[in-house]
Amino acid sequence: MAAKLSGPGGGSRFTIEQNSEINVTPFVDVMLVLLIIFMVAAPLASVSVPVKLPTAVAPPAAPPQTPIYISIQKDGDVWIGDGRTSIGEMGSDLARLVGTRNPAKERIFIRADQETRYGTFMEVMNTLQDNGFYSVALVGEDNAPK
Repeated sequence: MAAKLSGPGGGSRFTIEQNSEINVTPFVDVMLVLLIIFMVAAPLASVSVPVKLPTAVAPPAAPPQTPIYISIQKDGDVWIGDGRTSIGEMGSDLARLVGTRNPAKERIFIRADQETRYGTFMEVMNTLQDNGFYSVALVGEDNAPK
């Protein structure tokens, strides 16, 4: 903010008049510099190399296998599908269910009660990893508005 001292005939000798005009010159300078930077940088960000891309024709996917669901109840009971199991027997039960297929490529869906102990859930996860099942999906209830 600038101040202007009044001269002769402008009132008292020590009266200070305030100048409240905004100096926009630095603002305009900064905006012009930014505009130049964006004008130079925008063409560099786009891909301008002409390439003829091949068409992608994916083979039809094999029908999905029957999903494997592991359910963990509030009291810690573990189920594979509709059959009850324990954490100690879960690996052999899953191996019997999967058969000759590769366990690393099998997707396991885990359904757990919201009041399940975290320790029980982690025991199930560790047992799955120890037996070679690495593709795990967690199932939750859809809470979308209707």
